[in-house]
Amino acid sequence: MRREVSRPRMGWRTTIQGQGVSADGPGGRPRWDESAHYVLEPDEVAALRADAELLHSMCLEAVDTVVTTERYRDFGLPEWAWPALADSWKRRDPHLCGRFDFRYDGGGPAKLLEYNADAPTTLVEAAVAQWSWRAAVFPDGAQWNDIHRRLVARWTELTRLLPSGNVHFTWSGADPTGADRALSGYLGQTAADAGCDAVALAIEDVGWDTMLHRFVDLEDAPISTVAKVYPWEWVVGDRFGRNAIDALPDTLWIEPLWKLLLADKALLAVLWEMYPGHPNLLPTFLDEPGMLTEYVRKPKLGRDGANIQIIAPGYETRTAGVYGQEGHVCQLFDPLPEFDGRRPAVGVWIVGDQAVGLGVRESVGLVTDEHSVFVPHRVGS
Repeated sequence: MRREVSRPRMGWRTTIQGQGVSADGPGGRPRWDESAHYVLEPDEVAALRADAELLHSMCLEAVDTVVTTERYRDFGLPEWAWPALADSWKRRDPHLCGRFDFRYDGGGPAKLLEYNADAPTTLVEAAVAQWSWRAAVFPDGAQWNDIHRRLVARWTELTRLLPSGNVHFTWSGADPTGADRALSGYLGQTAADAGCDAVALAIEDVGWDTMLHRFVDLEDAPISTVAKVYPWEWVVGDRFGRNAIDALPDTLWIEPLWKLLLADKALLAVLWEMYPGHPNLLPTFLDEPGMLTEYVRKPKLGRDGANIQIIAPGYETRTAGVYGQEGHVCQLFDPLPEFDGRRPAVGVWIVGDQAVGLGVRESVGLVTDEHSVFVPHRVGS
């Protein structure tokens, strides 16, 4: 694995914006950078694929253990949602995709940092924008990126599992960047390519029929499946969330409610309990550092690098945010590798139960946060 300098395409900003990727993030800083890219060898890709698929199966075993032993309190989830979460898992409500975030430098096994299994951020960058970049800059090159094809194939599989062929793809009009709408639109296109009837609908326009206790769209038609691009912990924290749970399973959600356990960082501690010493895991403990003297304290339901605290000599760091009331986990501090002054977090995408592609986000500091930049990759020979 190595980082190489590359020349940005003429008009790259217009190109990626047309693909649904915002050129600039918070404070006007770029969200996309093609002045460099990462090169991985085929054997590294094979190792990442194997590691990710093994970890995904371990995570599903962990969900089953949590549901069987009713360990929901460790996850900081509201008690009223526990029975519905268990029912969602026992029904095996269908799921679509997720992203593992790894510490990886090509010199050893990937180390799991977290599983973003609920809200599919950076999906458009990974599936569309970097594929377009590779085709333009390295037309004869390769890239580990079967994300789009597998999404379409997964929707084809899901059509047999959903209540109907209609899927409402929602976003929030409160998002000033338009990124959520672009992501929702892309997911809707992959579903339409699979033969689904994809309906675009702002979440603010989703109605609730108080007489029939079901969701309806602007035409008062019942909504049977909702594909969302915002996390379940926000849903259950809102008044709207009780309706969402009351309507299950007549209205299914993609991602399903049980995925809230995968996206909660308490999962990392459960995995370490179940598989102590596993080469793809970092020692992680609930709420307290346990035996660790150098560790990262993470909120169980934190996002975008918020409320992270690094406790290690010479690396002390603390980020701001609004998370943490739900509790924390303490994970062994294993700093991201450094390439040319940048620190990459390697994201491996899971669609269905298969590892299908890779995306890299770079940061200058030790924490991958909302200011991190997506950088494309290719596979060398």
